Amino acid sequence: MSDEQRSSAGPESGGAVSGGAGSGRAVSGGSSSGGPEPEPIRFFGTTWLHHDRGYGLRRAGAAVGSLVLAAAGAAVLRFAFQGLEIADVGPFVGILVVAGFAICSALAFRRTWDGFVRRPDPAAESAADRSAQSLMFIGFIGSLLAYFCRSLVEAPGERLRRAEYAAACERHERRRSSRTGNPAARKPRPKKRR
Repeated sequence: MSDEQRSSAGPESGGAVSGGAGSGRAVSGGSSSGGPEPEPIRFFGTTWLHHDRGYGLRRAGAAVGSLVLAAAGAAVLRFAFQGLEIADVGPFVGILVVAGFAICSALAFRRTWDGFVRRPDPAAESAADRSAQSLMFIGFIGSLLAYFCRSLVEAPGERLRRAEYAAACERHERRRSSRTGNPAARKPRPKKRR
């Protein structure tokens, strides 16, 4: 990386500014004031910041779309359950299938909802998180319902990103106010004689 690239990518010139409290994510800079920029949210971009450019319509679309997809998923699962009834596998297998999908949906709802509230710890990502992906896949209806419920209140993840953005702006302002003037032009302090 050349010196020009390093200087233009640093936080002093509006480069990457770390995200919210321990998030480990960068909020990219480069706005006209050289400060941090908001992190985009899927389907919403950065409209969540000022609730402009069709934010309300996007929220309504996300809520309706996730509810329609959840209903379609439930219909597909109903067809699968009818297939089990036709196969005459017995009530025990039917109960296991329903309980399995219900538990996976509840776990997926919880994990999705937690993802809207707090960032996962990058150090905690492990094989357990990778194995939970299959639970999320099976419980996709729970994830869609969490997305629907959150869309009724705000853009999913908006509160988290707003808090991170406010913290990044506050850090940026503190750095700017503490760096006023040219430090190289400051006069050196005279040394005290003993």
